Order: sequence, then structure tokens, then C-alpha cells
Amino acid sequence: MVFVLFASVFGVSTAMAQRLPDFLDTLQPEEVFPGADRFGPAEGKPMVARAYANNQQIGYVYLTTDIVNTRGYSSKPIDIVVGLDNSGTIVGAKLVKHHEPIVLIGIPQSKVDAFIQGYVGLNMITTPRRPGAPPPVDIISGATVTLMVIGDSITRSVMAVARHYNVGKPRQEMQTAAQEPVQTRVIDMSKDEIKSWDALLQEGAVKNLHVTIGEVNKTFEQSGRQGAINKPEKGEPDDTFIDLYVAVVSSPSIGRSLLGDAEWNYLRDRLKPGQQAILVAGKGVYSFKGSGYVRGGIFDRIEVIQQENSFRFTDLNHQRIADLMAVGAPSIKEIALFTVPESASFFKIAEPWRLQLMVQRVLNVKEKAFVTFDLDYELPQAYTMPDPDAPVPAPAVTASKPAMAESETGVSSLTVTTDTTQSDTSITMEEAEASEPLWKQIWKSKIVQIAITVIALIILVGVFFFQKTLAKHPVFYDRFRLVFLTFSLFYIGWYAQAQLSVVNVLTFTTSLRTDFSWEYFLMDPIVFILWCATAISMVFWNRGAFCGWLCPFGSLQELLNRIAKKIGIKQINVPHGIHSRMAAIKYVIFVVLFGFSLYELSLAEQLAEVEPFKTAIILKFIRSWPFVLFAVLLLLAGLFIERFYCRYMCPLGAALAIPAKMRVFDWLRRYKTCGNPCQRCSNECPVQAIHPEGEIDPNECIQCLHCQMLYHHEEKCPHLIQKNSKRKRTKAPPPQSLPVETVIRFIPGAGKANTEQ
Repeated sequence: MVFVLFASVFGVSTAMAQRLPDFLDTLQPEEVFPGADRFGPAEGKPMVARAYANNQQIGYVYLTTDIVNTRGYSSKPIDIVVGLDNSGTIVGAKLVKHHEPIVLIGIPQSKVDAFIQGYVGLNMITTPRRPGAPPPVDIISGATVTLMVIGDSITRSVMAVARHYNVGKPRQEMQTAAQEPVQTRVIDMSKDEIKSWDALLQEGAVKNLHVTIGEVNKTFEQSGRQGAINKPEKGEPDDTFIDLYVAVVSSPSIGRSLLGDAEWNYLRDRLKPGQQAILVAGKGVYSFKGSGYVRGGIFDRIEVIQQENSFRFTDLNHQRIADLMAVGAPSIKEIALFTVPESASFFKIAEPWRLQLMVQRVLNVKEKAFVTFDLDYELPQAYTMPDPDAPVPAPAVTASKPAMAESETGVSSLTVTTDTTQSDTSITMEEAEASEPLWKQIWKSKIVQIAITVIALIILVGVFFFQKTLAKHPVFYDRFRLVFLTFSLFYIGWYAQAQLSVVNVLTFTTSLRTDFSWEYFLMDPIVFILWCATAISMVFWNRGAFCGWLCPFGSLQELLNRIAKKIGIKQINVPHGIHSRMAAIKYVIFVVLFGFSLYELSLAEQLAEVEPFKTAIILKFIRSWPFVLFAVLLLLAGLFIERFYCRYMCPLGAALAIPAKMRVFDWLRRYKTCGNPCQRCSNECPVQAIHPEGEIDPNECIQCLHCQMLYHHEEKCPHLIQKNSKRKRTKAPPPQSLPVETVIRFIPGAGKANTEQ
């Protein structure tokens, strides 16, 4: 909780200086740009170095962290040098520096390098990758966040460099683009002339994509997916598969022509300032709508792509149109009017974009094959005008004398200014990061995992708030705890790989001193949610909520110890004095790790291998034998001493125990006789968190609630047994059990005694 408060105060990011020159001198040209014999000096903003072969420029080299925010879960930069040739193809990439603990310790460097090499050979200018699309190489288990960050940074940085330096364009066009200022254009709302269907087609205001059945079958054949090839579309090769039309109807002339005045006026009134509308119409055997929007509210068969950014339409953006009103328009069965989502702020309607149509074939119950077709669209200039609100573009700056000399000798094929202003850099960075942040993409992709984790946390909160009721049912309590520990191990640990670590604490505290940003810690949603829940729970239940219920490795230890007890393994009872001294070891380990993190975080991360979490949980024991042996030895010790590692060695437990004094509430109930003379709770506490005097140590308690079960157990708690016994002794006997009083009287003169009741 203290960490969160510090983050709120010191949560300010600091800009990193461009650092390409730091790495250029340490690299040979062929390492990142095969065929290059030298690099030019680092220049420009964003900073690049030109690659040369025989005094001919063949491309550029840059550092990803100079272009985009390339930071993983460690919150430290992941530095990758990328080589980009003049056509926009990635020809080389090398990881040169990082602080990712999973790479430093858990994942071999060779696997990460192989993942990065999967991007070599891709050309994101001719074939842009959609943000959030799966990477070209399979994600390595245990390093999901790190590799997703690496892949995203390569994708976005390539597009930013290509756009800024006009990479991938013909030489003459590159020179013209570099010298001529770009003029922003918007829709000319004064153009409202109604035109015929044919006129709109000829001008390019309406664009058409016609795909035949034969073309679809051929495209699937080229994909190489045998399952898809074996299921061709039925019909003649020349038959229409889909006839697709696209138009920008937020332009008054196009909108009035296609929609009619009434529908256009309605559209104009509901469009927000700057918002655009696109009409999509199609006919043929294939529907561009499909049925995905009915089930999930999203039109998953079509996607609008502009440069490296993209978006899809949802049912909230959709309106069905019955007919096209333009003179000569064909009869089309599917017509949809879409408004561009407000989240697509990067989209510029007057610049080129394309509508990508996805065609799918179902191979089996679990598998589908996909191919795509592109419909390119550019709003004709007749319907646009210069943006009156845009700043006047500055004329191109003439290159410096040395750069001109190189150009005149043929060494450089592109004239680029070397004194770009800081504002130019910020514009480039904004464009490069215009797409949805990576952490949001990750959260959306893990929405089911997030929901399951939140539900589990709500259940756990209910357990603590109603612990009295639960503790009164010891059999149900024991079975419920067994199920929850199993969930923590298998789901949170081995499936979601959300094992919290002391490394998280160290990187968090280090980031507070350097360049804190919430975005770094939002990269892994399950870990972030667990950290938030743990921080909040410390106010109520100290570290016990996490250590006793949510820690996968702690759950593994307890479950194995249960099995050990079942098969008769004798438990070792550590004397309280020795236990208290050994419990201090974990605090010493944490202080040492924290001290090393102040000196060098990467060194502290390597020393944090004292935690067996990565071996046992993240990597599931698939690791080199010394690490596996260390983890197995700790688990073996736990068979004889329950939660041996948690008690004596866990630096994460120590880090969470330090702020235990902040706990506001005391939920664990005790009797006056607890500890004097009764020692049952002290003897049965699984982690010996109860002193012989009866006091519960909040630094060691894992909130397992075993003592509360004993507290309410009338057959196990000596206090309750004695109390009930005393109550029975002092209880008044029932009326029917009272003795009958007999009075004997002697009456004078009578010769006998009369008995009277």
C-alpha cells in the first residue's frame, strides 16, 4: 500500500535521450544489416544511421527505444537495433540490452533471439501488420509480456521510421516527399452536388472490389492450407463470390447521391464534429457482414486499415440501409452505413486507406482458415480542401553542406534535413503511437482470465468477511480451502502464470526513483490485479490474503504437505525459539536483494533466483537441473515442515510483512485463556505464527483461519469444552427430577401415623 501511495506522488515519466550512438560502436554492420560494410553517423530525430555498401546507401539502422516506448514488465528499456532497407523490408534485428528477469534467468537468450528473427524479412510497408495481430513467431511460454512488447515495438517503430524518412517509395517520389511540405486536407462541405452512380464510380468516389469463386479458390490454394484447399467454393470459377462497394458518405455530395436528402440530413445531424461515415455494400454468395456482429457485436469480416493503424466496426456504429438512391445504382442486398468509432482518432478520411475483407473457411470444429482481399480507397481531391485549422507547413530545410556533397556523389539517394526540430519528433512519436496502447490490447485479449480472477477475489473477500460462519463448519471449511488452493496452483500459477515475485517489488521501487509509469505494470493484467488486491488486503488482513490463499507456490507446498500427512510422513516440530530466529532469514534475504537493486537492478534480479517461483510455476520445472534441484529440495523440506520456504526463505513474504503494522482491523478472535494455559492453537498453527503466550504474529500469519475453526469448535477448543462442562454442572435440574417431600404427623389419640403428601 505504501508503494501505491508513493507511485501516486512520484508517478512521472522522464524522457529517455536517444541512445543509438551508444550501440553503433559495439556492433559490426553485418550483425544487423547483412551486406552493409559501414554505418554513417547517427542523425535526425527520430535518430537513424544510414547503412552503406560500396558507398551506396542501402537502408537505415535505428534503436527501437529511440522511436517508441519499448519497455517490458521490468519497466526498463528493451533495446533492439533494427536494420531497414530502402524498400521497407526488415533485414536484421538484434537485442542489445534489456533488464527482463524472465530472459535474464528463466528463458534462454537463444529463444528470444529466434522470436526476434521471425520479423526479419517482413515488409510492413507493403503488407502492414494490424495492431494486436498475432506475431509471426509463436510466443514463448513464460515470456508472453516481454515478447509481445518486443513484437509491438518492432512493428510500430518500423512504420514510424518508414513514414518519417519516406522509406519504401521510389527514389524520385522519396526526394519529392522529403522536399515538399505535406498539406492536410479535409472534406469540403460546400460540395453537395448530386451525381449518378456511374459518375461516382468514374471519379473514384465509389470504389469496387469484385472477387470470383475461382479467385477465392486460387487464393486458398496459394495459402498452402491443405484442409482449406480440400473445401473449395461450389460454383463456376467466373461466378461472383462477392461484389463489394465502398464510399465516404460524410461528404455531402456523395452522401446525398447515395442516401437521398432525408437520410443524409439525418446522418449529418447525428455525426459529431469531425466524425466520418462510410457506406459498405455487397452482393454475391459471401456476406461482408457475416454473423459475428449478432453474437459479439463486431463486424469481424471487414477492417479499415490506414498505414499501421486499423479498426473494426461494431453494432453501435451500424445502420442498415434498404436501397441506394443514386441514379443507375444496382440492386444490392446488403447495404450498411457505418460511423467511424470515436476511438479511431488516428483515422484521416482524406488520406488513403483500405477496407480489408476477410474470407474464412471452417476446417473443423476448432479450426478455421483465412485469406484477405483489399479494397483501396482514396477520397478524390475534388471532394476535399486544405484544412483551414491546420498550421501552415514550413518549407523544407535544405540539407547541410556535407549531406549535399554525399548526395551529389551518389552516396545518398535521399535528402533529409539533419536539424529537425523537437516538435517534428513529437509529431512522429504521436503518429507512431496512435494505435491503441499495447496494454489495452493485452487486457482485451485476456478478458476471460480477468473475469475469472476477479470472481475468485470476490469469493475470497466473502470468505474473510464471513469467516465466523465458515469456521463453524470445519469439514466444509477444509474442503473449500483445498479447492481454492488447487485453483491458485493450477489456474493462477500454471495456466495464467501470475505468480507474484519479489522481482516485481524491486522493479516497482526502482521505477519510483527513475521513470515510473503505470503502463509498464499494466502489461500483465492478472499480475496487476493480484498486486492491487494484495495491496488493499494488507490494510485488512496483512500479507495473509496473498500468502495463504493466492500464492501458487505456497499452494503447491501446502497441497504436497497434505499428501505427506496422508501417507504418514512424520512432521518436524521446530521449537519456537529456533523458529523465531530462522524466520528472520527471509527478511535478511529481502534487505540484501533490495540493497543490490539500488546498485544494479539486473544483478538483484539474478540474485532473486533464491525464489523457486520461475522454476516451479512459470517454467513448470522445464529448466536446467541446478534450478530444478533447488526447487525440488525446497518442496521436499516442505513435506516435513509445512510451508518451509514460506516460513524461512521467502523474500516476497518478507516484503509484504514489513507494512503489516499498517493493518487497521484485527479479524482473528482469541480467548483470554489462549496461551495461558491453552496451547492448542499455538501447536496446530501450520506456520507457527502463534506465540506460546497466545499472541498471533501478523508478520507470519497466512490467514488460513485454522485457529478460528478451533476457536468455534466445541469439541476441540479446551476453553469451550471447559465452559460447556461448567455450564452443565451448574444448570438447575428439571422440575420432574425434584425429590418428593414427605411429612409425617402424629395425631394424638390415634393409634397410628398418617402419611400426608
